Amino acid sequence: MTDKHGHQTVVVVTGMSGAGKTTALHTLEDLGFFCVDNLPTVLAPQAVLACESGGMTRVALGMDVRVGTFLASVSSVLADLQDGGTRDVHVLFFDASDEALLRRFSESRRPHPMGSPQIAGDTSAAVAVLDGIRLERARLASLRARATRVYDTTHLSVHELRRAIIAQFGPSNEAGPQMLTRVLSFGFKYGVPTDADMLLDVRFLENPYFIPELKPLPGTDERVSRFVLGLPEAQEFLQKTTQLIDFVLPRYQREGKSYLTLAIGCTGGRHRSVALSEALGAELGKRHAGLAVVHRDVSRGDVTRPPAESIHTELKGAANSLPVPLAKKPKGTP
Repeated sequence: MTDKHGHQTVVVVTGMSGAGKTTALHTLEDLGFFCVDNLPTVLAPQAVLACESGGMTRVALGMDVRVGTFLASVSSVLADLQDGGTRDVHVLFFDASDEALLRRFSESRRPHPMGSPQIAGDTSAAVAVLDGIRLERARLASLRARATRVYDTTHLSVHELRRAIIAQFGPSNEAGPQMLTRVLSFGFKYGVPTDADMLLDVRFLENPYFIPELKPLPGTDERVSRFVLGLPEAQEFLQKTTQLIDFVLPRYQREGKSYLTLAIGCTGGRHRSVALSEALGAELGKRHAGLAVVHRDVSRGDVTRPPAESIHTELKGAANSLPVPLAKKPKGTP
């Protein structure tokens, strides 16, 4: 994807340590940018050219400009990235108050990068976190002035910062990238999907397994689907589930969630869950792009073998018809 003029889009992510650069790069990556982190400034033009030759038109570079020699070359590097106006270059500078940065480093228990004598340009012992913050702020002041946008994250949560990045670089500056939604049918007898975000159990519905002509057919077959969807409870389930998903999807997306797996299970994962997943996917697909329907267990197992609930029922029935031997009477009783 290019900008509205067909130019390659290059986003330079830089700023204060602990101010949100990593969150920004992860968000840009979710938006389809090819991201390179901790890139020495002098290598940026070559990296962009390599991406261009590989057909990547949206590139984000996380630049490390704390080292003095790298910082000195920033002006010429940014000019090279502009390439005479043939690229749309954004320089994002992430900042926060000293107090906020100090608190974040304290919570993460990580040393400040400027505490390294090699980076700080000092052969003395490592500096304290607050001193490192102040040293970095002074060193980056000129770069901050060159930024096309400064993000002050002092009072922003991770989710709020993510939404701000999406608002600037999302498709057509809409609310953000379309969330990937997967409707997954499965059989409880094979285990619950470990990656399910939401799980619904449809074993309350009448089971086509016990109808001889439907038993060998999968839930994708029209005859099975017609039977399952013809149940009043199935229609009510679809209506209520559709309303639930329509409600939660935009709210999950607003909080920065990139994907959602809705798992629908029945006993064997061949009939009820499959038919309902197909119907639910078709209905949700009318309003939500990026939706896929997956049937995990539709081809698993021997369809001629009755599931556990059937075996249990048959054993109970058989037990009632078994001959029960009469107990022997004790000697001396009439």
